[in-house]
Amino acid sequence: MGKVMKRGAGMIRFIGRRFLNILLSLFVLATLTFFLMQAVPGNPFLDEKTPKAAQEALKAFYGLDKPLWQQYLVYLGNIVQGDLGISYKTPGQTVTQIISQSFLYSAKLGIFAIIVSVIVGVALGMISAMYNRKLIDKFAVVISILGISIPNFVVASVTQYYIGAEWRWLPVSGLNSPLGYVLPTFALSALPIAFIARLTRSSMLEVLTADYIRTAKAKGMSPLRITLRHGLRNAILPVVTYLGPMSANIITGGVVVEKIYNVPGLGQFFTNSVTNRDYPLIMGITLFYAVILMFARFLADIGYAMVDPRMKKSSKGG
Repeated sequence: MGKVMKRGAGMIRFIGRRFLNILLSLFVLATLTFFLMQAVPGNPFLDEKTPKAAQEALKAFYGLDKPLWQQYLVYLGNIVQGDLGISYKTPGQTVTQIISQSFLYSAKLGIFAIIVSVIVGVALGMISAMYNRKLIDKFAVVISILGISIPNFVVASVTQYYIGAEWRWLPVSGLNSPLGYVLPTFALSALPIAFIARLTRSSMLEVLTADYIRTAKAKGMSPLRITLRHGLRNAILPVVTYLGPMSANIITGGVVVEKIYNVPGLGQFFTNSVTNRDYPLIMGITLFYAVILMFARFLADIGYAMVDPRMKKSSKGG
């Protein structure tokens, strides 16, 4: 009972430290983002068709006529209350409303890409390790190198042109049908599949040389059963570590892919906000992406601590 309580207290301290790091990181990011936006030259309301008086009225309405330190304090106070401001270029809509309406599309696409990445990547890595230095292993290694080397926007452009436009096998834009998810999902998951496959392969090759694996082979167990039952649990640890940042990177890193495939997700609004100098939307989406990334890493750390006994001992010691 005492050991269980000590482990629980250690895990609570472990989680508490990670959570405080998240809060500090978000504060630093919010501060840097605010002052970087203020340092950008120009006026978001500068337009030859807009009278000078109207521009000044807009600046007063959004509080841009106040001293910089007052704007900063108001900005931090609003963030604490969950208020990310009002979009300059989308009248009548707050940044929170825009994020809540558009993120659903990005999340659905990202979830599909995460599932595909994990299943295909782990399977490819396992097969490659089981048939080490054979033809199928060499083929898997080549696929992994290509997946890591080619950026997702290149994959998106090439697949959209050939598979969508030239051969007309799949839709080239939008998410109007289940088939519309195939090409953007592939573009987003190509790199994670390759990376997970390499992680799984290298980890599995190390695990398959362990003493308990040799003992299982001596008992006459099939290679597939040994790999799935004894090897996968230990070989999957690097993948679990990578799963958090990978998930966040897929969801937040699909900005260009969403633009190419005309997905009405958060990436579309982010690229448009940069073009339109919509500073509240830029800062709001940046913070939102940061929260996703940090909490994904946070959950990955907790999951890794639960799976890896060494992390449990570490958390026990504080």
